[in-house]
Formats: sequence, structure tokens, C-alpha cells
Amino acid sequence: MSRSKSSRRWLDRHFNDPYVKRVQIDGYRSRAAYKLLEIQEKDLILRPGMRVVDLGAAPGSWSQIASNLVGTDGLVVALDILPMEPLPGVIVLQGDFREDEVLRCLRAAIGEAPLDLVLSDMAPNLTGTAVVDQTRAMYLVELALDLARTHLRPGGALVTKVFQGAGCDDYTRELRASFKQVVTRKPKSSRSESREVFLVAKGFRP
Repeated sequence: MSRSKSSRRWLDRHFNDPYVKRVQIDGYRSRAAYKLLEIQEKDLILRPGMRVVDLGAAPGSWSQIASNLVGTDGLVVALDILPMEPLPGVIVLQGDFREDEVLRCLRAAIGEAPLDLVLSDMAPNLTGTAVVDQTRAMYLVELALDLARTHLRPGGALVTKVFQGAGCDDYTRELRASFKQVVTRKPKSSRSESREVFLVAKGFRP
């Protein structure tokens, strides 16, 4: 069966994407790596020795970067509902972040010491119904914020992907109630047609 025109356009765009080409050269697991690298360049969220959780981690490019930057004295715990190949220096957990048992496993991996940074690149499985998809996406970022409020040290940070739409402004206000500084980033490596943006919240106030 021949591919549809829309499928061919997607494939053409994908294989002509300069970030897709760079992934092969730089050794990252996906083009999402460059989104975090751009955020790091602007906001310096990762430093040696930091304790980090990466939510929605698969296939692992954000964890790759985090592990490289926190070094052997740091900690990176990666969680995703999808399987993820092991990474040096990263504790990899598989499970649904919405389930209590998975959260218990995550908290056991984190241990007693507080976190310095929560990363969330989580996104729901899309249904094609905008209202449903946006509601599911906002639920995930609320869970990421709950985890951050529970486990971040004072002054810690949260970086989370949100999709512009219903609930996004309210969520940003929630962040500003818990963090000293909140900025919105749209990395160049994020496709222009995507509604995704990244909220960088620094200076956690318990």
C-alpha cells in the first residue's frame, strides 16, 4: 500500500530535519536532546553533583545530558511508561507515573535526600480529541509539580513541557506561587507548528 501524501510529507520533513541529522553525529537518542541543551544554555539548570529526576524519559536523551552534566557525584533517576535501554550512571524505572505503586518505586530510588531538579518531558497518548488530549496533558504536568513540591530542596528547579491551551495559564500561576522565577522557553529545536513550550521554574519555595 502506498503511503499517503501526509505520511510522505512527514517523512520528508523528518529526514531533512537538521536536528535529526545531528543526533546521529552527537550520539543522542533523540532530537529532544537539543531542547534541553538550549534550556541549559539559557538557564543553567544542571550542575555537577545535582540530584535529578527525569519524567517521561524514554528514549533517554534528556537523561544522557543530565548524567553527563551532574557527573559521578550526582544522581539521575529516569522514569517512563515505555521501556528504555540502560544508560551509564542513570537509574531507569519503567511504569505509569499516575499509579501509586510506580510512585513508591520512584520515591525509593530517590531516597531521603531532596532533589535539586525535576525534569518532565511527559506527554499523553493522543486521542485526536483536543479537549481530551489537553486535559490529559495538564494532569501530567500537575503530577510533575506535585512531585517537585514534595521532593525538591529549597531553591530547587522544575522544567516541564506544557501544551499551550486550556489550563496552561492557571498552571503557570501555580508555578509562580511555588517558585521565585518562572520563564517560558520555546527552543529552536522545537518544531514551530508544535504547541509545546517549556516552563522553567527556579528558586523553589516550600
